[in-house]
Amino acid sequence: MMKKSMSKPMTQIMERLCKFEYIRMVIFPEEVILNQAVDKWPLCDCLVSFHSKGFPLDKAVEYAKLRNPLLINDLNMQYYIQDRREVYRILQEEGIDLPRYAVLTRDPDRPEECNLVEGEDHVEVNGEVFPKPFVEKPVSAEDHNVYVYYPTSAGGGSQRLFRKIGSRSSVYSPESCVRKTGSYIYEEFMPTDGTDVKVYTVGPDYAHAEARKSPALDGKVERDSEGKEIRYPVMLSAMEKLVARKVCLAFKQTVCGFDLLRANGHSFVCDVNGFSFVKNSMKYYDDCAKVLGNMVMRELAPQFHIPWSIPLEAEDIPIVPTTSGTMMELRCVIAIIRHGDRTPKQKMKMEVRHPLFFALFEKYGGYKSGKLKLKKPKQLQEVLDIARLLLAELGQHTDCEIEEKKGKLEQLKTVLEMYGHFSGINRKVQLTYLPNGQPKASKGPKEGPSLLLVLKWGGELTPAGRVQAEELGRAFRCMYPGGQGDYAGFPGCGLLRLHSTYRHDLKIYASDEGRVQMTAAAFAKGLLALEGELTPILVQMVKSANMNGMLDSDSESLTDCQQRVKVRLHEIMQKDQDFTEADYEKLAPTCSPSLVTSMKTIGNPVRTCDQVYALIQSLTSQIRRRLEDPKSADLQLYHSETLELMLQRWSKLERDFRNKSGRYDISKIPDIYDCVKYDTQHNATLDLEDTLELFRLSRALADIVIPQEYGINKAEKMDIAQAYCLPLMKKIQLDLQRTHEDEAVNKLHPLSVRSLCPYIQIVIMLYEDNNKDPGSEERFHVELHFSPGVKGCEDEENVPLGFGFRPASAENQEKQTNQGSLEDLSQEETDRALSLSEPISIKRAPMIRNRKTGSMEVLSETFHTSSKGASYCLFPSSSRQSPEIKQTGLGGDVTLKGGGATCYITVSPRLIAQMEGWCHRVFVCLLSHAGFEGCSMVPSIYPLETLHNSLSLKQVDKFLNAVCEHSSDAHAKTMKGRHSSQSLMLAPPLTLHGEYNV
Repeated sequence: MMKKSMSKPMTQIMERLCKFEYIRMVIFPEEVILNQAVDKWPLCDCLVSFHSKGFPLDKAVEYAKLRNPLLINDLNMQYYIQDRREVYRILQEEGIDLPRYAVLTRDPDRPEECNLVEGEDHVEVNGEVFPKPFVEKPVSAEDHNVYVYYPTSAGGGSQRLFRKIGSRSSVYSPESCVRKTGSYIYEEFMPTDGTDVKVYTVGPDYAHAEARKSPALDGKVERDSEGKEIRYPVMLSAMEKLVARKVCLAFKQTVCGFDLLRANGHSFVCDVNGFSFVKNSMKYYDDCAKVLGNMVMRELAPQFHIPWSIPLEAEDIPIVPTTSGTMMELRCVIAIIRHGDRTPKQKMKMEVRHPLFFALFEKYGGYKSGKLKLKKPKQLQEVLDIARLLLAELGQHTDCEIEEKKGKLEQLKTVLEMYGHFSGINRKVQLTYLPNGQPKASKGPKEGPSLLLVLKWGGELTPAGRVQAEELGRAFRCMYPGGQGDYAGFPGCGLLRLHSTYRHDLKIYASDEGRVQMTAAAFAKGLLALEGELTPILVQMVKSANMNGMLDSDSESLTDCQQRVKVRLHEIMQKDQDFTEADYEKLAPTCSPSLVTSMKTIGNPVRTCDQVYALIQSLTSQIRRRLEDPKSADLQLYHSETLELMLQRWSKLERDFRNKSGRYDISKIPDIYDCVKYDTQHNATLDLEDTLELFRLSRALADIVIPQEYGINKAEKMDIAQAYCLPLMKKIQLDLQRTHEDEAVNKLHPLSVRSLCPYIQIVIMLYEDNNKDPGSEERFHVELHFSPGVKGCEDEENVPLGFGFRPASAENQEKQTNQGSLEDLSQEETDRALSLSEPISIKRAPMIRNRKTGSMEVLSETFHTSSKGASYCLFPSSSRQSPEIKQTGLGGDVTLKGGGATCYITVSPRLIAQMEGWCHRVFVCLLSHAGFEGCSMVPSIYPLETLHNSLSLKQVDKFLNAVCEHSSDAHAKTMKGRHSSQSLMLAPPLTLHGEYNV
């Protein structure tokens, strides 16, 4: 008790209250409170009393009846605040929004009141169903052991919250079952984007709000230099201020703290704590003392009417430099991002007839639709049990009547046993009912029905992919100006602080594919400096509702258009002769440099396919020899893959790529490229011959097949792109409009993470110049940036780079090859920036992972300029060794410190303009070779290239409007097959630099 009375907040407020001439503060000694009768307690005219552990609330109530002082906080209501059931009841009676909930009371005398039914992914309490994720709270407000349970689709388990111990406030547990003793409130989990809002009232007309990282997110408590939990000021909306007033009056607590959850555009009260103070805010101490002092004077001494109004301070508007050279407020960032590095997607089919499979099909309702999808851990375990049983019977009795092929059953067992556990998002089994069995090419169908079992696995995010996503999140975090106080030098603190305030509306969307979901969670982890498991982050931060179809279309028009394109593409790629000028006109009418380069590399497409096929045959032969080698018995490949599974992966491609007539199926080229890229990057230690040649040729083929499947000429590209991207463009347009129109709600709006195309990032940044007239086109400024994403293999280092972030002075100059790239740093060119005499501090630093601890440390870099001119670059010697220094240009010097790095780089003024894109490549290069436990080399990420940096919001809106409005006309034309050479550019085009056009 005395600890609270003498705490820093209380002391600060009492000191300020003593400045009122007629107010004198008296603290009741703890010994008096505990051991003396209330008539012996000191006299007072105004009583501040609140319940805490060990406090005799009954005696305080008795004292209040005896002396009748002015009560700052009602004492009787404090009994209710100790019971969460009563708190929720009062909130409901006052019409205050709170999460949907049900109370489970376990009373030995009334066991009939305990009505709990627990399922794998839900609980039913008194007839009320709560699907996971849901929250389980003890009914006693003094019990802080709150659990959050997660669905199996997100990895299952639970996050266990508790009263802060050191730097922890929760831990993740694999336990998924609810507690079986005690009484609890079960409530719907509210997706709050990872922050809780703490509101502190001082009377019904004053509310101070702060946000903190949700303890359910990763359990790591962020503390300042004084050991206090870091919290950030929050702007309450008018509706939230009304809620604060209602809570204060309903519980009759002048000084009152309660918790708000902001979810789905609404605010919900989830806890009322009663008497509590803000921990570290001088402004709050001033305000609180003045409000309380004024309140006491008004009530007890009418002669001391002191006018009082809460001073309102203007907000600091964060101003940042744009790439066009102006200083403006960053209002909105919208990014479309592809998932990170994944394993190759794989599929195995087998016909099954055993009664156990039919029983499983019936158990989960497969006969209703004739199809069944099994992906929950429990379901996959049942399939694995059947496979093990059948294999055991085959091993004991070779003549037993089991029709399933042993090889297929073994593959089914091997895949389901991978990783040692089921996460629910990395494997799935589909069963389809076949009334007459599966038709065979050589024999007639067997009598009776069967089931077609399709096992799908792979295509899941790798450890390298997780790190890629985290690093990208860190890079995005540094787009916003820095923080204040202790964290002024911490890159990205500006965004972290902003995210916890009402000014920032962060939204991360993802499709329901496991790799996309986990990429989004890892990105959020890096963006918001989180720690721990991805499951809690995924559940709280990533939204998947209504995202299916955002970049996909099942319309017949799209299918027809793409089908025709694929037929033409197959015809061109099946010619057994070198590409002619006519072929270039047919296949590359847009003259895309990458496409033309690939066609020159291929020459004769059929001969190149012959080479690819021969290389695949060589690869499978090498893998078979490795399997026969006893030394390879325990060889473990990347991400728990075995040599057997690797062989099956390549053998299937060998069978499918060339049919019996000798004709090639070019639709398999993306799969071939996908597999060889994966093995070149992750399984290079096998030293398989000719993999780099296979990678080179398959990439050249894939660079033609993959993009051209989405349209060969401009009209087709626009038509198909509209069908795919229309919902996404509407969402982007809505976000841009909401951001600049709704001034009272958000300043930095959505960040959308969504699968688009390989490793791609498309970033739209909206700025506002508050000095311009609101109706002026110069008021809002839009930048469009692009990155091809992650570099895959060593020979990709030679891929030409784009123009980098372009300053205003470069806007009207001629385009120059590889401007801003590492290769051209030492070449002479016209100066593009003014000479600077002081160091330039670039805060967009990527991170480097410490191999020993797995923690991330900031790479701090300082750039020095001089008139002499010299450029330097880091190139690591290997993925497992310390970086070594090699000179480029005129020589250089680099200083490494501990796990991080500080680089002093001297450059000429002409390079300052290109510095940002350049330094990003340098340090990502260092990062990519740093290495970390359990993961192979992480490829570096190409920096963002500026495609446009002088667009007005009106231009962008006009373009998006035109595309969205006329898309139905384009679909109508497609349905009628009106494909001709006429342009389908339905909107004024945004002409971009290089190959990219929108």
